[in-house]
Amino acid sequence: MSYGMAAALQEAVFQTLLADAALGALVGTDIFDAAPPGAVPPIYVSLGPEEVSDGSDQTGRGAVHEFTVSVVSQAAGFRTAKQAAAAVSDALLGASLVLTRGRVVYLNFLRAKAARVQGADLRRIDLRFAARLEDV
Repeated sequence: MSYGMAAALQEAVFQTLLADAALGALVGTDIFDAAPPGAVPPIYVSLGPEEVSDGSDQTGRGAVHEFTVSVVSQAAGFRTAKQAAAAVSDALLGASLVLTRGRVVYLNFLRAKAARVQGADLRRIDLRFAARLEDV
């Protein structure tokens, strides 16, 4: 197993989302590694938690990265958040992610959860993806 490609995957996901025109039309450049401090934008995308397991095989080292990308919105309903979540999914699943270390063997959508954030007037959609990486 190798965790050495984690930063490269995060950077590739971030750059892919930042460059996507459809997502940019909805959230602008408000794509973060963590929720911004202070006043937050009315809608933003946040790169979230990640779990990694061994993906090595007979051909070499690898890892399966399950990671979350969240859309957080202050809108009264889920419509805007769902549009942004769809744009995130389309951007990642349609991309050929180029890593500074390793390569992506596959990138799949696993699941999503839409919820109201307790104690705040926010809507949050967590999208979960799995990427198998090969350390070349």
